[in-house]
Amino acid sequence: MFRIGFTALAACFLGLCLFLASAPLAAQSAQPAWVRNPHAGHNRLAYVAAVGSGNSRQAAERDALRGIAGVFGLNIRAAEEITMLYQEMVVDGATAWTQQAEYRSIIETSIVMDNLMGASVHSAWEDGRGTFFVLAVLNRATAVLLYSDRIRANQDIIRNLTTMPDAQRFSFDGFSRYRFAAVFADMSFAYSEILVVLGAPWAGPLRRGEWFLQRSQEILSEIPIGINVRNDRGGRVQGAFAGAFAGLGFRSAGVNPRFVLDVNVNTWRDEHLVPGVEFAWVELSANLTDTHARAVLLPYGFNLRGSGHFTMAGAENLAFNDAVQRIDREYGNMLADYLARLIPRR
Repeated sequence: MFRIGFTALAACFLGLCLFLASAPLAAQSAQPAWVRNPHAGHNRLAYVAAVGSGNSRQAAERDALRGIAGVFGLNIRAAEEITMLYQEMVVDGATAWTQQAEYRSIIETSIVMDNLMGASVHSAWEDGRGTFFVLAVLNRATAVLLYSDRIRANQDIIRNLTTMPDAQRFSFDGFSRYRFAAVFADMSFAYSEILVVLGAPWAGPLRRGEWFLQRSQEILSEIPIGINVRNDRGGRVQGAFAGAFAGLGFRSAGVNPRFVLDVNVNTWRDEHLVPGVEFAWVELSANLTDTHARAVLLPYGFNLRGSGHFTMAGAENLAFNDAVQRIDREYGNMLADYLARLIPRR
């Protein structure tokens, strides 16, 4: 009897403990008002607020930020792509182009979705069934200051990038400056659209990035490229390289061009003889050089063995054909990649 009574008492005591322990949790698990109304605790005139949900807190946070972005009509995917390029450029030295000392820290502490600068996660709640809810808010007054400051800093960078003498403008460095400026111009334009929604439109003129990209292409068309090929055959190798440059908008060389592609081609007989069949090797090296700086900008080269032929002359001709086709396939793409990754010098 005593044992049964003790067991019952212990069970009651344990139940009481569990009830007391669960009471705070039950209070905390009550659905907050902001889940249904994101502005329940934030005045619409002073804040932009949005609720996101997901099967993890991270997913819910992202959904909430997406909700705020939707208020401004922003395309998150497009915004992320340009933001990644924007931040990569900053890491590679863009902050050297502005006089604002705090600019680097502003960018380095930005969230990946840079369009939502100033937005923050205010509250989070889990419904007990694995669904997370997050409230994100953006203070309108703070956002106006942040985006206005960023536009001013970007415009400062753009002015510094595009102010240069013509001798520097019509060069690879001038080309990269305008491409660099295009990214900052697009970010500024995106920020200006946010300011419009916030009721504080940017007062000054802004150019889209496309304008700067067009200027960069015009610069390429004014850069003459000289091509010197040793041991060419019928101008085939020179023609292949010339086609690659023309495809990107470069013009033919004038007198004493600053940029010269020096190409050397060597051929030799394959000594591993096959009775009745000749094979030839081609070795090619091509260095794009800045003659003013005396620097090789883009090295390129390969060696290959051509198809067999019953005469050596025929084998060399086939090997040359293969070399020309390889230049056609590779060099234009490699040159375009080089230009896309150029970082302007200070």
